[in-house]
Amino acid sequence: MSETSQLLSKLGVYGYDEVESIILAALVTEDPLLLIGKAGTGKTYLLNSLSEALDLEHRHYNASMIAFDDLVGFPYPEPKQDSIRYLETPATVWQAESVLIDEISRCKPEHQNRLFSLVHERRIQGLSLANLRYRWAAMNPCNHDADLDEIYDGSQPLDQALADRFGFLLEVPDWNALSDHDRSRIADPKGEGQRSRDEVGLAAFLEKARETYQSLLDSAPLAPRQYAVAASTLLGDAHIRISPRRARQLTRNLYAVMALRNGHIDESDFQHVLTWSIPHRAWGANLSSEHILAAHRVAWDSTFLSGKAAWLNQLLTEQSLPKLVRRLLREVPDADTGSIAVSQCLGQSGAGRRAAFAFALYPAALEGRLPIGREGINELARTAAKIVDVFGTLHWNVPRSKQTRGNPEWVRLSAALKNRRGKRRERAEQLFNHLLVKKIDIEDPTAYEEEFNQCIAEVRSYLRAS
Repeated sequence: MSETSQLLSKLGVYGYDEVESIILAALVTEDPLLLIGKAGTGKTYLLNSLSEALDLEHRHYNASMIAFDDLVGFPYPEPKQDSIRYLETPATVWQAESVLIDEISRCKPEHQNRLFSLVHERRIQGLSLANLRYRWAAMNPCNHDADLDEIYDGSQPLDQALADRFGFLLEVPDWNALSDHDRSRIADPKGEGQRSRDEVGLAAFLEKARETYQSLLDSAPLAPRQYAVAASTLLGDAHIRISPRRARQLTRNLYAVMALRNGHIDESDFQHVLTWSIPHRAWGANLSSEHILAAHRVAWDSTFLSGKAAWLNQLLTEQSLPKLVRRLLREVPDADTGSIAVSQCLGQSGAGRRAAFAFALYPAALEGRLPIGREGINELARTAAKIVDVFGTLHWNVPRSKQTRGNPEWVRLSAALKNRRGKRRERAEQLFNHLLVKKIDIEDPTAYEEEFNQCIAEVRSYLRAS
């Protein structure tokens, strides 16, 4: 697909050029699509226009007012009274090829549960909807995720299980994100109310892309899967949980965008797919664009780079700190790459992980026995010096009615040292003192100390072998 195709704008839908590939990819996979945006941003217009252009038997339901009979019709017992059929009307869902559930975040909980099978399985009341291809939904931002000057009182966070069933969850652009040209076209009332017609070959384009998509599913190229695994893991490290189902969906989404470009892999496409495959927006979670971008960059580099750059990025995605230390010591290509690895490990790690990493390596670095350059040693020294010489004043409050034997956080940390002896205990106490003074919280001190000790063991093993 040419970047200048702008199929949506040729259908009279303006302002979506930046995310057009995501919308088209959802049409290719036929996986559920959720649009999230403020009032008047054209969510409903876009989806209804697509149904018209593709000549679909379409149903548009307002979830805030819908009664379940509107979907299924009126139950009618068969003459033998051994089964029930539903009396259909032009509004019932049975013959639909596309369904738009508008205002889904304003839906009553009992209806939201019933809509789950419609979105997830193309079923209603346990019965298959044989003709249904596209399941679309739209919602306003959730209350606690909206701007302070624009609150949507009735818009509630979507159930997380339901949100996770949507393939893409796309935030649509508002007025301030539009170009002057798009603003002018949107403000023009000419053509309002006219039916969208496929005069640009949208259906033919999608059919060709769908064939490519199916071939990608059949051949299952490895790179998109590697990217999906790396990105999902990295987002999890940033406390943005990606479910196993979502990781698989991410791969499907990547294949779909590749299919739009006849199988070509493009970095900006992968970044867009990752951004709009994360379901957390639907339940009002605040997502850091910096975390998403960082996950994309490391996942992309670890998947597509080669040589030293590939080794470096694979190192940075290693979850186990002892394994990271082992790879740094035993697999580093050269001293300069080692220095870069140390610098990036220190820069990208959390405070607790950074302290354990630097303190484990520092003694051997002082002896000049690590396979890293001078710059890397200096970086370790700057971090480890704060652990070797700990300065600070501790303050804590306890109720007067309770007796305490000292700082309650130190009591918690020191419990991890109960069965530690000798040098191991000394090292751990020094590290824990640093954590305490710097107010670095460790969720599981026992597991943290064990991991730190394993790092020490890796350094010792390397020094004996070198």
